[in-house]
Amino acid sequence: MHLHEEEVYQEESIEEIQTREGNRLEFNSVGVDIGSSTSHLMFSRLVLARRGREYYSGYSVVEREVIYRSPIILTPFEIEKYKINAARLSDFIRQSYVEAGLTHHQVDTGAVITTGEAARKGNTAAVVHLLAEDAGRFVCAAAGPSLEAVLAAYGSGAVKRSLQNEGLKGKTILNIDIGGGTSKIAVVKEGRVLQTCAINIGSRLVAWDKNGRLTRVEKPILPVADSLGLKLEVGQRLARVDQKILAEKLSDLFFEIVHQKTKTPLAESLMITPAPSDLGRADCVLYSGGVAEFIYGKEKRSFGDLGELIGRQIRDRHRKWGVRLESPLERICATVIGASQYTVQVSGNTIFLSDSKTLPLHNLPVVKLPPLADRFEPRDVADAVRSGYRLIDQKEGRKNVALAVNWHQEPDYRLLSNFAKGLAQALPRTISAGRAIILVFDNDVANLVGRLMAGLVTNPIISIDSIQVGQLSFIDIGGKLAAANAVPVTVKSLIFR
Repeated sequence: MHLHEEEVYQEESIEEIQTREGNRLEFNSVGVDIGSSTSHLMFSRLVLARRGREYYSGYSVVEREVIYRSPIILTPFEIEKYKINAARLSDFIRQSYVEAGLTHHQVDTGAVITTGEAARKGNTAAVVHLLAEDAGRFVCAAAGPSLEAVLAAYGSGAVKRSLQNEGLKGKTILNIDIGGGTSKIAVVKEGRVLQTCAINIGSRLVAWDKNGRLTRVEKPILPVADSLGLKLEVGQRLARVDQKILAEKLSDLFFEIVHQKTKTPLAESLMITPAPSDLGRADCVLYSGGVAEFIYGKEKRSFGDLGELIGRQIRDRHRKWGVRLESPLERICATVIGASQYTVQVSGNTIFLSDSKTLPLHNLPVVKLPPLADRFEPRDVADAVRSGYRLIDQKEGRKNVALAVNWHQEPDYRLLSNFAKGLAQALPRTISAGRAIILVFDNDVANLVGRLMAGLVTNPIISIDSIQVGQLSFIDIGGKLAAANAVPVTVKSLIFR
């Protein structure tokens, strides 16, 4: 059965869920990770319970258990076509279901995430939808470098560790995820990812067969090779000594960036995003990604790439760094294990809908704004909105998103007005394209902000409140409920170990 994206989340009504399952839900979920270097699946069992007694109370995940991990395979690429080999990947997915003892009808929800080079291949969208079609109701995302860094920080356990009282609470943690095509750094503190950056350094920028002949040469490695006097072409043999020289140079460039030294033009050319200003003030570091297997000594085999050599270089150089090294919860599998899509909530009755015909809306990515100060100006709001977009690699104005705001301030008219003005400053493309401006508040200020926004722009305004959403979520907003000035909202949260 083909499931179009807009059809994937045809939820049962709250009453149907209540009748079928009562106050406790249990279902199977799956996380599919397609990366530059490797791909794998993790099947999980999720248990959700109501947060309150009312029939409209939302659900929260109270238990999560990984019930099957697939083997980790090298992501199959067709080099000459610069595409993912969809047929081989689909066969692997189907075989993983067989080995897990599940059919796609027994998997209630999940997430397909493509990252790194895999997210940039020409047929990525088609592959993602093929896998979602195989597996049921999915959240699908091709993660750019910032979102990939955020996902890794959650998947490795860095975000959770920053909240726990084990000497890390209140400290700054760097989660450094080194994969096949890129390295991603997330700055984590007190349960939040504050900043991210990404670098074109990874283990499979070059790969070779058992005879040492190159089968893969990615563009970012070429200037590095040129600086060493090496010419890299598919089919030529790469000597062991040259492999080591390449790994050493990449490690030099990696720490040149991490240590925030004055970057050489070559290091600067490898930056995908600007580096955060506070990399040098870390209290501890966790490594994740495929190369982390070598950094922590969990893997000894060579896979025909630079992983083993880069891992050894980084391990040795980290000892001289003097920053505490912590072990992550997950290394190569630091990613999504599934998605929860039954966190059903109902908005408060202080909402604002300029045009109820714009509803329902499905699969809206949530852009979570960082906390605002007690007193703020419009420019502070604009900066917060732009930061929220950057953190999940969304381009303002390209598609509909939900802007999620934790409002802890008083409903002061000046602050509310500053907030509306700041939004208008931050959303020029959204406004010019006539897209809906969708606001989700945790406290009951939605009607006030919605009315102020309606005085500034002619776009449709959907402003709802009393909704709790996390940093990595998608939401559905249903049509207005006839019996109340409210709308049903389904929050679909990505789930980690």
